[in-house]
Amino acid sequence: MSDVSQRLQAALSQLLQGHDVGEPVLNAGASEADFIQLEQLTQTRLPEDFKAVYRVFNGQAEVDVYVLDGEEWLSLARMAEEWEVWKDLLDNGTFSDGGKAFSSDAETGIKPVWWSDKWLPFTYDGAGNHLCLDLDPTDEGTYGQVIRMWHDDAERSVEASSFAAWLGDYVTALESGQYVYSDDYGGIVNSDDIIDEDDD
Repeated sequence: MSDVSQRLQAALSQLLQGHDVGEPVLNAGASEADFIQLEQLTQTRLPEDFKAVYRVFNGQAEVDVYVLDGEEWLSLARMAEEWEVWKDLLDNGTFSDGGKAFSSDAETGIKPVWWSDKWLPFTYDGAGNHLCLDLDPTDEGTYGQVIRMWHDDAERSVEASSFAAWLGDYVTALESGQYVYSDDYGGIVNSDDIIDEDDD
């Protein structure tokens, strides 16, 4: 088991201790056939750092708790489902008007499109928004960088240079106590968000 995967499992176990969330929270690792199936569907090459983690944990199980900052951690099968939703919208011309493609307000390193079929969602917040692997960045970007995309907002931001970097930062934040489990929010969320909600 990779170090970051081990640390993730330990941090989640501690945060979820005493809460009836169902077991197991995380899926067993994906197989090489699983990776090939997703790569063939999306016509992409999955980054090795991403595959290293998914060989240990293939996203989260179907339990009533979101483990990635209030978002579902998608299995490879769920990634395919969400990708196909977006691909259908793209193919149907949803992101264009009169043949002119919609553009996004993309940070440096991200192509300024509304959605690219080389963006693979690995989280889902239940409202159509995702963190994605960007497998078609600009020359200023990095293959496999993590980007945030919104279904109803043009903002597109780079969250980390790689999946490993993003997950490592998240696990460190879990270990430092920045995140807590909340029944009201249905999962593990930033403690500052809960405090801000209470203050409002």
